[in-house]
Amino acid sequence: MTNNNPIGLFDSGIGGTSIWKEIHQLLPNENTIYLADSKNAPYGQKTKEEIIHLSYKNTEFLLEQNCKLIVVACNTATTNAIKELRAKYKVPFIGIEPAIKPAALHSKTQKIGILATKGTLNSELFYKNVEQFQDIQILEQIGYSLVELIENGQINSAEMEELLHKYLSPMVQSNIDYLVLGCSHYPYLIPQIKKILPPNITIIDSGQAVAKQTKKILQESVGLRESSNASNSVFYTNTNPIVLSEILENKYPIIVKDF
Repeated sequence: MTNNNPIGLFDSGIGGTSIWKEIHQLLPNENTIYLADSKNAPYGQKTKEEIIHLSYKNTEFLLEQNCKLIVVACNTATTNAIKELRAKYKVPFIGIEPAIKPAALHSKTQKIGILATKGTLNSELFYKNVEQFQDIQILEQIGYSLVELIENGQINSAEMEELLHKYLSPMVQSNIDYLVLGCSHYPYLIPQIKKILPPNITIIDSGQAVAKQTKKILQESVGLRESSNASNSVFYTNTNPIVLSEILENKYPIIVKDF
């Protein structure tokens, strides 16, 4: 393993590209390999055992590509499988969790909302994070069908707008002042969410924090890439690549492969 090896990222689909973009922006010199397991999306409705199995499969694919560090760019996979991944493989893992802490610490109304998948909200890791903030009221909402719509290129659809209104309106009425996005797909919904939320509600996602943590771990253990050659980013998917290509503005090669 050398410091010129790529960073690997995986997600249940295209959502983790929101994390990839933050990492690529902070570490433009690093080679990256992104794995979109869209065939099995969404992970949020699966059992813990299924999520662990899929996370193993994705990790082994990325290790075959000689990745020096793996970013689990999926809240559901992190909250359900990161402990098992770290126990099984020697490569460093960076996880992504809902940013409850900054929202809870800065809330003036003592009420925050979280929009996430069922798999994340029902996980032991999420429960442990929430337990720390007994004095904060946390309004949880499962984002049923949101991932499927994003995966199908329906970000701006009427159905998406209707679902977001349904999920967010009760939070607004409850006087939240922070909305935590607990799924890496959801940052792509921020323009629609902003149309629904009043301006006093701050939206938080985990992308920048994950990018900073990735840089920190590379500096401390594996090493940053030293080559002066331009970096290389490759994307793999196991379904039709059209939506992934659109999200990436058709700028990067996409390899369709069954894994």
